[in-house]
Amino acid sequence: MKVGMLTGGGDCPGLNAVIRGAVRKGVSTYGHEFIGFRDGWRGPLENDTMRLDVDAVRGILPRGGTILGSSRTNPFAIDDGVEQIKDNLAANGCDALIAIGGEDTLGVATKLADLGVNVVGVPKTIDNDLSGTDFTFGFDTAVNVATEAIDRLHTTAESHHRVLVVEVMGRHAGWIALHSGLAGGANIILIPERPFDIEKVCAQVESRFATHYAPIIVVSEGAVPAEGGDMSLVSGDKDAFGHVRLGGIGDRLASEIEHRTGKEARAVVLGHVQRGGVPTAFDRWLATRFGLHAITAVHEGDYGTMMALRGTDIVRVPLSEGTETLKTVRPELYSEAEVLFG
Repeated sequence: MKVGMLTGGGDCPGLNAVIRGAVRKGVSTYGHEFIGFRDGWRGPLENDTMRLDVDAVRGILPRGGTILGSSRTNPFAIDDGVEQIKDNLAANGCDALIAIGGEDTLGVATKLADLGVNVVGVPKTIDNDLSGTDFTFGFDTAVNVATEAIDRLHTTAESHHRVLVVEVMGRHAGWIALHSGLAGGANIILIPERPFDIEKVCAQVESRFATHYAPIIVVSEGAVPAEGGDMSLVSGDKDAFGHVRLGGIGDRLASEIEHRTGKEARAVVLGHVQRGGVPTAFDRWLATRFGLHAITAVHEGDYGTMMALRGTDIVRVPLSEGTETLKTVRPELYSEAEVLFG
């Protein structure tokens, strides 16, 4: 059997561990061959491939990013895109495809599976917002990066008696903000699931300064002001999947706080720092296990499935279960964090 692999969407730590796990087990245990498609769905669209064997995956376990490259290509937005993919898979002798990605990449995989393509999915996103799995790899590394940044910012905030707003990733879900904010001892955490009142944020800032401490605010990039408030945001351009390009809430928030409170405020945007670098041990462990289980699913012909972490077990769920709804922060989890604000 010949198996294709691709990594789509935003890069994240642990992608190479999935590739390595699937290839090493696929070759040594099942005797399968592999072919890598470059840059997400662009690879099978344009028949852009690379060698993918045991030698190709040596030493990649601790490396961030992906040796296959990535992109946000949407074949369903391209004329005859699906037929091109089917034709190129057939031309390369691919019997099956392992697609590693988030909601968009796996959303394409789900549609292709419905159209008869033999595909198995592996969930990847630093946002941890895919339903069907307890955790996605890449999330733990992003949280650790953000937490370390918050730890460092506490000392400079105190030294200069200023507000520091830390903007982290999280388009629709505030998992990174919640986890890193709690771990880093932030005074305010703002997430997309709970629109914020700028007046209450400023009141909290004033309260913090009244105790002679400088506040740290952690905000998800997708956080928004509450309706009826007097703070607004301007949307940006859209990508191939129709998502608005986010960013800027940190600067906007810092500007509003400084204007309303008279306290000096600065924004720190972590951005792609959260995506890059060496994956944590947990992300290597989870990604490797996903890769091992994915190739077993392919070998057994269990297509249209996605690997998922449930507790400490790796299970298979329908691809559609991973992308039909976003996994967002539950109200009770945010309420737990509110107890510590102040």
